[in-house]
Amino acid sequence: MKANVQDNDSRFDWLKWAVVAVITVAAIWGNLAFSGQPQLYRWIALFLAAAAGVAVALLTSQGAAFLVMAKAARSEIRKVVWPTRQETTQTTLIVVVVVVVMALILWGLDTFLGWLASMLIG
Repeated sequence: MKANVQDNDSRFDWLKWAVVAVITVAAIWGNLAFSGQPQLYRWIALFLAAAAGVAVALLTSQGAAFLVMAKAARSEIRKVVWPTRQETTQTTLIVVVVVVVMALILWGLDTFLGWLASMLIG
């Protein structure tokens, strides 16, 4: 039954996307047409137009699927075990030390090969 309702609802998705496109074009045109107005008012109008466009887009079947995915991602993020401050500091220091050591090794190798090449070339 739910699939039938979703198929019926998704028939009008093209119309919803057209409304989103009209809102976007109207926001761009309005921003250009009212370029003499204070920038704060244009930013507020653009924010409201973007909110309206997102609201309409979320009413489509793709928007509903995006909301489901966003909620699932949020619940997965809550399951992550984040490292402590000490672990983060230690790992960062290890990375910095390894990068410095590798830089010194590569610098030495480059210097040696440059010296060797200059000896061979003359």
